Amino acid sequence: MLRTFSALVALMLTLGAAQAQSSLTLYTGRSQALVDKLVQEFQRDTGIKVNVRYGRDAEILAALQEEGGRSPADVFWANTSGALEEAVKRNLLAPLPASLTRQPQEFVPSNGRWVPVSVRFRVAAYNPAKVKGSEFPASVMDLPKVAKFKGRIGWTPTYSSFQDFITAMRVLKGEEATKAWLRAMIAAGAKAYPSNPAMLEALRAGEIDLALTNHYYIQRILAGVKEGEYEGKEESEEEAQKALAAREAKAGVATHYFAPGDVGGLALVTGAGILTSSKNQTNALRFLNYLLSKGAQPYFVDEVREYPVIAGVRVARGMLPFAQALRLSPKLDFAKLTDLEGTLKLLREVGLL
Repeated sequence: MLRTFSALVALMLTLGAAQAQSSLTLYTGRSQALVDKLVQEFQRDTGIKVNVRYGRDAEILAALQEEGGRSPADVFWANTSGALEEAVKRNLLAPLPASLTRQPQEFVPSNGRWVPVSVRFRVAAYNPAKVKGSEFPASVMDLPKVAKFKGRIGWTPTYSSFQDFITAMRVLKGEEATKAWLRAMIAAGAKAYPSNPAMLEALRAGEIDLALTNHYYIQRILAGVKEGEYEGKEESEEEAQKALAAREAKAGVATHYFAPGDVGGLALVTGAGILTSSKNQTNALRFLNYLLSKGAQPYFVDEVREYPVIAGVRVARGMLPFAQALRLSPKLDFAKLTDLEGTLKLLREVGLL
């Protein structure tokens, strides 16, 4: 009987180990609506079951810090580089092999603890029936000074990309200038929204006339609008611009790009790293390689309307070429976006959180 019981225990331990080897636990600040389909594809392609915890970057970081070495998480896939650098500062992420970090073309941090997965750019969305592109100032810093925009601007202070944008502003412009801009925006009647989709719906409904957002939210709306007379034809650049303008007018939303190098055009990356406490580092590495594969990278273009980070992947029609969008962003060492807590403290101080 004892021998039978011992054999049963051994079998259960073996089965448990096998199950652990075919699974993976992912903590992510990315929206489930945006990335769940890709996670499901990874499961089908590899046979590795993925247990996912979704939440905002700050929530995920707090959970990882509290769990410490007991955390079941293998991969942290963040919505922002600021959250990843905060994780590096807290020694939560393991060094990655060079075979992985050399795959992306841009934005690989010097610490080698995470890899970029996709790229977004900060822009202003506006209703072309209410606002002309020529009415915008060259810099987002001067936006609250435009009298016409008083009470007509939307923003998302609780959203992680906005918080990365504010962290970058603190690095580039300084603490006092950032605080002054936030207070000027509040004085100009900027309206806070809980999410970018809600804000853009408010824009299209006429509640506001412009909104600070990421480019892909606009692109996702435009992707659902038929192009009209040029659809399916080989277009000249002039025809392509006319088709885009027609879609923007029909959708009630267009994209404004601030002057090259302005913080209002900041490039923001999503990225992922492997937890130092991971018990499934082999599967975690497979997941990161999958995200950077030529099979998965087009997903971010076609389904999310973000930019890919590896070479040889086309961007969606209507999006700026990557090199052109990159020239609009200020040059910034992403390793400096480490003070997420400082940004949250500032947002609380001015009453936005």
